[in-house]
Amino acid sequence: MTTEARIRIRQIDGYRFIVDFGAAIPDLLVDEAAPIGDDAGPHPEQLLVASVANCLCASLVFALGKYKQDAGDVQAEASCRVARNSENRLRVEGIEVAITLGASADEMPRVDSAISQFQRFCTVSESVQTGVPVSVAVRDREGRLLT
Repeated sequence: MTTEARIRIRQIDGYRFIVDFGAAIPDLLVDEAAPIGDDAGPHPEQLLVASVANCLCASLVFALGKYKQDAGDVQAEASCRVARNSENRLRVEGIEVAITLGASADEMPRVDSAISQFQRFCTVSESVQTGVPVSVAVRDREGRLLT
């Protein structure tokens, strides 16, 4: 099965663009970070990090569901490191994602099975990390590291 994700993007002014996801989804105003842009919307690095974190969280929820594990609310914080390469060009050097489950590992007897495989379900992070390292940590409600 092959699927396709399609958007349209249109410049408003300067570095501000409107991203059109299609009729069923509201448009999104994006911009570059200051000092280049005006911070009027998320910038490309934030969108990349959001895509990776969202996909990982959804993949974890999917894997937990396969094992009938109720993790409660799944939350994540994510960031990326941007630095200059040897040609003095800015590049994303790495992405870190910290996922927190809303339940204790003790309440999910098969959580280890889900944790051991969920990253492989994530289309975005598995694709991105061929060029950008992605590190993932999953903790339960008590803060215990599960990965």
